Amino acid sequence: MKLLYQLNDKPPTGVTFMLAVQHMLASVGGIIAVPLIVGSAIGLPGSEIVTLINAALFISGAITIVQCLGLGPVGIRLPVVMGSSFAFLGIAIGIGKVDGMSGILGASLVGAFLVIISSFFMEQIRKLFPPVVSGVVVTLIGLTILPVAMNWVGDAPADSENFATLPKLFLAAVSLGVVLLVSTYAKGAIAASAIVIGLAGGYLVALSMGMVDLTQIANAGWFAAPEPFKYGFTFSLTAIVSMSLAYIVVIAEATGDFLALASNCHKNISGKDLKRGLLGDGIGSAIGAMFNALPLASFSQNVGIVGITGVASRFVVGATGLLLILAGLFPKFGALAVTVPKPVLGGVGFIMFGMIAYAGIRMLIKAADTRRNALVICVSLASGLAVTVQPNILQHLHHDIAQLLHSGITTGTIVAVMLNLVLPKTKEDVVAEKEAEEEELAQQNSDFSSLDGDTPEANSQTPSSPTTSAGTTDGDPPTKPIQ
Repeated sequence: MKLLYQLNDKPPTGVTFMLAVQHMLASVGGIIAVPLIVGSAIGLPGSEIVTLINAALFISGAITIVQCLGLGPVGIRLPVVMGSSFAFLGIAIGIGKVDGMSGILGASLVGAFLVIISSFFMEQIRKLFPPVVSGVVVTLIGLTILPVAMNWVGDAPADSENFATLPKLFLAAVSLGVVLLVSTYAKGAIAASAIVIGLAGGYLVALSMGMVDLTQIANAGWFAAPEPFKYGFTFSLTAIVSMSLAYIVVIAEATGDFLALASNCHKNISGKDLKRGLLGDGIGSAIGAMFNALPLASFSQNVGIVGITGVASRFVVGATGLLLILAGLFPKFGALAVTVPKPVLGGVGFIMFGMIAYAGIRMLIKAADTRRNALVICVSLASGLAVTVQPNILQHLHHDIAQLLHSGITTGTIVAVMLNLVLPKTKEDVVAEKEAEEEELAQQNSDFSSLDGDTPEANSQTPSSPTTSAGTTDGDPPTKPIQ
């Protein structure tokens, strides 16, 4: 898959802004949703919920910039968007009902150090994620978050007759259709903006149908400065243990996101790269706790945007971080994005999340085609999907174990890692893996040579390296791939 803009490319300012808005629109709803739901569930007044939302946007933007551009040993230098994670939702509500926001932030601060400590062992952790394991993790990220898009389309409780009504399905179909049309027939920067164009198209149709609520813009303030240590910290052992379990989930998800993102960016990442990324996660969550923000994690939907648009520039997503900071300082700016109807987000989400699963499948293709690897893949995928489709399968386990395994990503990752360590390798397995590695290296060299224009076939497509609609623009000079 060729890239329109590679990792270190700097698109023109106008193009950068448009592409940055695309990433912001894809993430701002999720960033805002977590503090909104937690604040409402634990009974905070509206003004304090706004404080949580502003803090989430501001910190998400700041740490996104650090992850994209790097700050010394911190930041993975990939186009990753950081935001409040749904993995903490249930645990944060449980802690908040007992200990309030100070209990949530205290547990978040302590748990963040678990991520920081884990980051120093990423060289060893990386060895646990060969293609057969990392492919399972990334595939599960895409498949297990598809229900989020379905719930956005439904925009009501699943057992309600208002769930997925015909107007909502129509809006989702319009958004998805616009993305498909733009991705298929447009070129260059227009094709790269397929997601934001799809959101805009769906938004305009929703406006004409009277399905956009603009009251959030009217009610939002003009300026809101950060308020560090507003709630203080309290520390409960039970809360810290529960929050630490959620952080373990985030470590697994972040590793998968980074691997998927690196794959979409045509970059091989090492354990040292993963260390910098997780260090950014941990330090970002610790700083966030000081600024009243819930714990951070990488946003999977933005991995899908990179895959579908062919825009891998970390400077584009760094600009997204700046927009998120502005949204945190000027609530009306962020409120505009929040007014995008959920069915519109859902329609676009189908292709974004599907693209993540596709990235995982591409990783699995790179793994050796052996009976052993087939067992690792099928059992791990089945395990991850089992707890996602039927979470009650865990109801008789100890509460803490069930809480750890409730995420299909975590369950699938644990099963994949364990099976890959336990199942013996035959001589045929070793030979097949070596051949697969050599074939992958040869393919990378071939792809890089084509991108450099070193061969007569530089502009040709091959089955193993399809060109997306967001391919190189006519007349653009070839760019050097990231080694």
